[in-house]
Amino acid sequence: MFCGEYVQGTIFPAPNFNPMMDAQMLGGALQGFDCNKDMLIDILTQRSNAQRQMIAGTYQSMYGRDLIADLKEQLSSHFKEVMVGLMYPPPSYDAHELWHAMKGAGTDENCLIEILASRTNGEIFQMREAYCLRKEIHKYANREEGYSDPAMAAQDAMVLWEACQQKTGEHKTMMQMILCNKSYPQLWLVFQEFQNISGQDLVDAINDCYDGYFQELLVAIVRCVQDKPSYFAYKLYRAIHDFGFHNKTVIRILIARSEIDLMTIRKRYKERFGKSLFHDIRNFASGHYEKALLAICAGDVEDY
Repeated sequence: MFCGEYVQGTIFPAPNFNPMMDAQMLGGALQGFDCNKDMLIDILTQRSNAQRQMIAGTYQSMYGRDLIADLKEQLSSHFKEVMVGLMYPPPSYDAHELWHAMKGAGTDENCLIEILASRTNGEIFQMREAYCLRKEIHKYANREEGYSDPAMAAQDAMVLWEACQQKTGEHKTMMQMILCNKSYPQLWLVFQEFQNISGQDLVDAINDCYDGYFQELLVAIVRCVQDKPSYFAYKLYRAIHDFGFHNKTVIRILIARSEIDLMTIRKRYKERFGKSLFHDIRNFASGHYEKALLAICAGDVEDY
């Protein structure tokens, strides 16, 4: 993250919020054979997550039905994934995505890496409670907070350098422990010391020395420390262009970052890749699915 830079999301609490009116409008939109999808987008993408939880509670009291269940029943395909995803509290949404990534015969390592490498201690503790992943993700919630020690940074940088040279199981474990456990301010110092020792950026060194999902995990952690919005801009670009619009990744990032740094991610995306995120979504998505994604991205600034 650039020093002193202010990061901004795209979704904010709606002024003059009235959960009863919103619940009534959603109830009307979900009635009948052909629900009013535009109304769903207008309401659910223009309320903060906390406000959506209030709407869901009011909807339950008003109609005696669960709003998420009604959305699942009335909607389909990727548009349903967006609208339902917006209704989960952030820790539950992360836990939901992790559960889907790990269920079945195959594991979606890219999803696991993206979530676990980018979340704070507090976010990981909350998602762990939501999904009871105590053993699986405990090691990712041990990062020190706000601590930096230049002397220790030099030692850690040397350990990382040796791990890139020797590549034994022990060295790989030490590298993972440093990158997963040290505070972000400390890792800033470590990365600078590593550059001084090796004459090489740590990401380049990792790419030269390792491969597979271990390499992807380490790179993700380093990229998130250096500039988290740039990391997510890169993930979005790859999901859109390299994987033929990988819908799950696009939906997950837009929803998860909408109240945190999605506006900054949009800025990084255009700076790095020359075209706006709006432009690329329009080229690959369509219908109400496209409209919902663009509404989440927009905030109060559209960029075509």
